Amino acid sequence: MSDQSSVYTAYQGNSYLFGGNAPYVEEMYENYLANPGSVPDNWREYFDALQHVPAVDGSTAKDVPHLPVINAFAERAKQGGTRVVMANADAEMGKKRTAVQQLIAAYRNVGQRWADLDPLKRTERPQIPELEPSFYGLNDADQETVFDTGNTFFGKDRMSLRELLNALRETYCGTIGAEFMHTTNQAQKRWWQQKLESIRSKPNFSAEKKKHILERLTASEGLERYLHTKYVGQKRFSLEGGESFIASMDELIQLAGARGVQEIVIGMAHRGRLNVLVNTLGKMPKDLFAEFDHTAPEELPAGDVKYHQGFSSDVSTPGGPVHLSLAFNPSHLEIVNPVVEGSVRARMDRRDDKVGAQVLPVLVHGDAAFAGQGVNQETFALSETRGYSTGGTVHLIINNQIGFTTSDPRDLRSTLYCTDIVKMIESPVLHVNGDDPEAVVLATQLALEFRLEFRKDVVLDIICYRKLGHNEQDTPSLTQPLMYKKIAAHPGTRKLYADKLAKQGLGDSLGDEMVKAYRAAMDAGKHTVDPVISNYKSKYAVDWSPYLNKKWVDNADTAIPLTEWKRLAERVTHIPENITPHPLVKKVLDDRAAMGRGEVNVDWGMGEHMAFASLVASGYPVRLSGEDSGRGTFTHRHAVIHDQNREKWDVGTYVPLQNVADNQAPFVVIDSILSEEAVLGFEYGYASNDPNTLVIWEAQFGDFANGAQVVIDQFIASGEVKWGRVNGITLMLPHGYEGQGPEHSSARLERFMQLSADTNMQVCQPTTASQIFHLLRRQMVRPLRKPLIIMTPKSLLRNKDATSPVSDFTRGGFQTVIPEHKELKAEKVKRIVVCSGKVYYDLAKKREELGAEVAILRVEQLYPFPHKAFAAELKKYPNATEVVWCQDEPQNQGAWFFVQHYIHENMAEGQKLGYAGRAASASPAVGYSHLHQEQQKALVEAAFGKLKGFVLTK
Repeated sequence: MSDQSSVYTAYQGNSYLFGGNAPYVEEMYENYLANPGSVPDNWREYFDALQHVPAVDGSTAKDVPHLPVINAFAERAKQGGTRVVMANADAEMGKKRTAVQQLIAAYRNVGQRWADLDPLKRTERPQIPELEPSFYGLNDADQETVFDTGNTFFGKDRMSLRELLNALRETYCGTIGAEFMHTTNQAQKRWWQQKLESIRSKPNFSAEKKKHILERLTASEGLERYLHTKYVGQKRFSLEGGESFIASMDELIQLAGARGVQEIVIGMAHRGRLNVLVNTLGKMPKDLFAEFDHTAPEELPAGDVKYHQGFSSDVSTPGGPVHLSLAFNPSHLEIVNPVVEGSVRARMDRRDDKVGAQVLPVLVHGDAAFAGQGVNQETFALSETRGYSTGGTVHLIINNQIGFTTSDPRDLRSTLYCTDIVKMIESPVLHVNGDDPEAVVLATQLALEFRLEFRKDVVLDIICYRKLGHNEQDTPSLTQPLMYKKIAAHPGTRKLYADKLAKQGLGDSLGDEMVKAYRAAMDAGKHTVDPVISNYKSKYAVDWSPYLNKKWVDNADTAIPLTEWKRLAERVTHIPENITPHPLVKKVLDDRAAMGRGEVNVDWGMGEHMAFASLVASGYPVRLSGEDSGRGTFTHRHAVIHDQNREKWDVGTYVPLQNVADNQAPFVVIDSILSEEAVLGFEYGYASNDPNTLVIWEAQFGDFANGAQVVIDQFIASGEVKWGRVNGITLMLPHGYEGQGPEHSSARLERFMQLSADTNMQVCQPTTASQIFHLLRRQMVRPLRKPLIIMTPKSLLRNKDATSPVSDFTRGGFQTVIPEHKELKAEKVKRIVVCSGKVYYDLAKKREELGAEVAILRVEQLYPFPHKAFAAELKKYPNATEVVWCQDEPQNQGAWFFVQHYIHENMAEGQKLGYAGRAASASPAVGYSHLHQEQQKALVEAAFGKLKGFVLTK
């Protein structure tokens, strides 16, 4: 034949290109040319090859893009006569081949909806037409027809429809239901297809491996039943019904160790926690029993219930020792998750582990909490950002299918699966039947391998049940009678698996022997994890001993020499020649350079910069994060200089604080995502694992801390007295009444005062540039680690009265109380006004107007209250008969109700204590500018007027 015959020969094996499929193929090819990723994988690979096939005139598709397809269509059209029948047959076969590819895609996409996932078998298989061959025009007559399977990994390029359908159902509709097609990453999709289809989602474990799985199931069930009989009715949040989870954890740890992971940080709530402590981390059973018996040593001021406790241990793995840490956490569901991520990031930074190869975060969730708690969405949003990435987290869901206790499935969530939230970051999900422990172990292996390969979050949804109630005093059958009839008849996962192994010839009495052995270990109070390594210490372990059991001290040596001040000032104001700053930023830098030379007083931004510079130069890393921390919400910081001539968004920035010394510690400033709860939780977790870094979270406005109140209440304020967890995190919360309305005035100072006790944290409101300098330095140079809450200002950032001379930085330190600096005749002072924060400057101005002989004291550290310093200042005015507390905040807010007792304690006999400030209010501040001004004027005047309302006499 002619050259056209060779074209026909080249394409006759692909006759689905012709006849009725021509428009479809042409459109597909158009889409391919526009975006190769927009067509199915098999079509993309076909069209890739087509690019190199010569057309009739010797051209290729690169010369005339549609030529191979067009010529092939033309050749078919020219056949005529007897070829018409053949063309029709080819067209029909082409449709079937396309249908097969669509069927394969359907199983990959939604096959998990037919998977055998529910141990209780309560629901019928849903109607999903897309999974039936008939949906695509394939019928029983096609069952033995052999098709090209395209890009499948079943070990054959061509399979009969019957064989292919069986393979698809085994792979995607067994006891593992995989969701991965929602990702736009082709490499990840192909990875999952290859991993699952090559083994049809079925493990091939050795006899020894199966026995080990049974042993872990026995341990899991054994502990729960032992506690259930020994401690009847006591809360323990039993894992019964979800025993496969312990087998999963065991596999995860051992395989991770074999793959080079050296630390695993685990976060989980209540259910199964005691089981993990004993059967995974190796806590001695006798120590757990002591907690049940209330004979454990009580060394903490408050302590916490046993199912909130953390633990750490070192276990042996094929790759060497792995350090396991179970994070302490409160009852608030899922809030521990960002804390774990921050802890992991600190450990990664300590190891210089950029991708999470050595440290692995593992988060264990309940199904309802995973779907219902917004902190999960915030934490996922952090997962792939530069400042917060941990190289991917392995998520394990203990899916009890019931939520809390009384949930009707229609009320649990608004999504098909509890895991659907993770699709926001395109992470894969493996749903697995908890009654198939081998499938659970296989899914665990795949999940970990994916995380290590792609450094991305992955979710393992272990669908099981909860044999007992939400706790052991609960009766779930009150609201779930049908479910609990099924559960009552269920023999248990361990029994099912033991019977299965017995049928495989692995020993009829094997299961019973393991039960007896575990019971004996419990009676002896021995370890159940073999082997737990004793006395092992990693070179990356942190020594917290310098900061433990330390008494409170206010003072520290925070001044720096003048020569060092000048050197650092030059470095933080120097910009390379290839960086062109914005003119406004250039002026800020020029002004700061003058401040560094002592030509003008130092403002807040420069004082802050010099604190950071002196710390990193001395070897203390600084980590500052918040929603606008690089520039600063009020454009006072400019820690990151942006080149105004840059042409790409990801280049052309300069951070002076990263260039202050040759061997300096890191300075990291992060513009975070628009999140408070997860970001603050992350930073708390980071600080809990690095006492040598100044870790700061900055709210854009102080009231934004409202969104992170759970972290403040349950970790920052109480973590030390509950769990003995020392933490030096610093919060910067812009606070000040400038007429910006209810929210943007107050950082809710009163909440922090209410939470202050047991010297658990510091609450400070500095009012000068030198004060913020010394306060930040004090946080690190003292051998003491306590959370520091700073009410930072807004208007004072540019108030000249709040500036400080260089001499205030090169001598002295943080003043907990700033005394009266005006020269007054002490014997003539009849009134002392005590305040904190910005209102001082309003009071000082009013005093000048009145010419009043009134002393004004500034309390810069509100908690722990500086009794000694404050009393010394009061005694300077022996004839004062009145003390007035003045504040910007409403009377029921701010510090008034908390400091009045401290002030009263230090007053002299006969002195009276009064209040000057706004009246009590349900709102933090008014929203009308004129009303704000009226109130501000009135409260300042009241500070100098006659005492009214509440007056307390010593």
